[in-house]
Amino acid sequence: MPRIALRPENAQQAQLLRLLRDHGPRSRAELGEAIRLSRSKLAHEIDRLTELEFVESGGFAASRGGRRSSIVRLSRDLRFVGVDIGATSVDVAVTNGELEVLGHSNAEIGVHNGPPTVLDTALDLLSKLRAEGVATDIHGAGVGIPGPVSFREGVPVAPPIMPGWDQYPVRETMSQALGVPVQVDNDVNLMALGELHAGVARSVDDFLLVKIGTGIGCGIVVGGELHRGVSGSAGDIGHIQIDENGPPCACGNRGCLEAYASGTALARDAMAAARAGRSPRLAELLEDSGALSAADVTDAVSVGDPAAVQLLRESGHRVGQVLASLVSFFNPGLVVVAGGVAGAGHSLLAEMRSAVYRRSLPLATGNLPIVLSELAAAAGVVGGARLISDQVLSVPRGIDER
Repeated sequence: MPRIALRPENAQQAQLLRLLRDHGPRSRAELGEAIRLSRSKLAHEIDRLTELEFVESGGFAASRGGRRSSIVRLSRDLRFVGVDIGATSVDVAVTNGELEVLGHSNAEIGVHNGPPTVLDTALDLLSKLRAEGVATDIHGAGVGIPGPVSFREGVPVAPPIMPGWDQYPVRETMSQALGVPVQVDNDVNLMALGELHAGVARSVDDFLLVKIGTGIGCGIVVGGELHRGVSGSAGDIGHIQIDENGPPCACGNRGCLEAYASGTALARDAMAAARAGRSPRLAELLEDSGALSAADVTDAVSVGDPAAVQLLRESGHRVGQVLASLVSFFNPGLVVVAGGVAGAGHSLLAEMRSAVYRRSLPLATGNLPIVLSELAAAAGVVGGARLISDQVLSVPRGIDER
């Protein structure tokens, strides 16, 4: 079991811990100014957090004209785990208390293999990281999955591309296996938290993160907090219908955004283009491997294949159409684009920007950056660590937070 206490004892301690997590080591003077505690009260709370092994001394700060203030930092032994389960792979990372990634590993495995196999793979990856000395104890894990999640229950709910996962007790299973608190959320929400903590959205309170991969989803951050909606399904933009007579979608409806612009849809349309003789490069790749993926479309775009370029532009345009409505409705300060298909880069981004800037109101787009994620594959695992640290570094329910 972890040596570090699982939760702070009061709101002041929680404030101190989150401040140290988000901004790194600080002097006692800086901490006192930030949360407006008297010197004696601050000393008491820091001493108590030291006893609980949440924090430790980090030496002395530079003199501010009097006695030098001591530096306080989160314990060097504090460890969080982020698990990002995608449609075709699993990423696992271990972070320190400040959510800096200390070790990161991944494996190719399809989510269709089912919960026991996929979760065992994640646990194996974590065991290997721990064996390498990255972590002795861990103090919590955040898990992201590529489908709708009941955040309160910690279970997937009718996920379209995850057979066998409906109502599976992911949180309970992982918590029992690890012996620590676990939180489970949609993978896009984790990516948004990752960007909020350490990515391009670090200084933005209101933004959207759009993930374009095997599926399409949107993480919504309002006032610096993740917005999940009443049941946890906020941001499921992949199933916004574009055309009721469009192609079938994995959710059972027709003409959804995912059916037009996801990685799965790109692969389908690439196969059609290759077989029809419209794309020499895609036809070559199809002959080599017997199937095509969204990555093959990106490959063909990189060599200037006209059909592949057109496919990518159409995908970006479709996403941009939906995003334009979201921008007009939500008025974000930033849009971050992430996911495997986003790896196609600026061809996709240019079409999205064009659709948004053309269709949304000038007041909403006048100062709206639409940018690619800088964290890439790390966004989900950093977000997982952020998710569970939000719980571990907060006051348990029922304790007076005044």
